[in-house]
Amino acid sequence: MSLIAPVKPVHLPVKLLPPHVSPPRRRFNFSITSSSPRRGNTAVVDWVQETASFFEQDSRPIMLFDGVCNLCNGGVKFVRDNDKQRNIRFEALQSEAGKKLLQRSGRAPDDISSVVLVEKDRSYIKSEAVLKIMEYINLPFPQLAFFMQFVPLFVRDFIYVNIADNRYNLFGRTDSCEI
Repeated sequence: MSLIAPVKPVHLPVKLLPPHVSPPRRRFNFSITSSSPRRGNTAVVDWVQETASFFEQDSRPIMLFDGVCNLCNGGVKFVRDNDKQRNIRFEALQSEAGKKLLQRSGRAPDDISSVVLVEKDRSYIKSEAVLKIMEYINLPFPQLAFFMQFVPLFVRDFIYVNIADNRYNLFGRTDSCEI
């Protein structure tokens, strides 16, 4: 006589990208599964649909940045000064919209470790986000981004992560978002 009851397999809903969308290099799946604390069951949140309103009226990409980091605020000012056509919008990672866009990008809503560039159909993080932002701003930055793409990703991200991990010590922080 066995005291252990047989375990039934549980099938959780999985949301996949539509069949016509093939994930390119470094594309993030925008569907995130999260647990509901009240019921203990699993719910699927489609963060693309949840954040679609951000791109309905304005299709420009959104640069997510750490709103209390002096380096990040300086980076936003630099991009604003060199983006004469106003191709990029800005949002602090700590804002409610920023948290939703982080989840759309496959990141945790409280992850402020990287700048993120969110386009309508894809997201970029770390050094790839920086290079993509450079492509949107004025000369000579798109050309510089072209040449920097030949530096291996692991080298670019290694440098990026080391600066990002020490940004408060090197550049300081503010009490609130200046932008």
